[in-house]
Amino acid sequence: MDFLGGFNTIEFTLLLTLLGGVVFIFPLLMLISALKSTFQDSTTKLIWVLVILLMPFFGPLLYLIIGRKQQIV
Repeated sequence: MDFLGGFNTIEFTLLLTLLGGVVFIFPLLMLISALKSTFQDSTTKLIWVLVILLMPFFGPLLYLIIGRKQQIV
């Protein structure tokens, strides 16, 4: 049985599993990064944690692009 342009059932299941893993692991890694990082004040950290948690895919992506630059090294 073919799905979505030639994928068979096993390939489709594997693809969904990998995408599901990425969708779950990426926000988790960004949340861990935000919690372990040092910012200028605790309010900034709280805002980034809330953005990551409340915006399922775009929040972690925003943190990756913008938030990591706000960290104090």
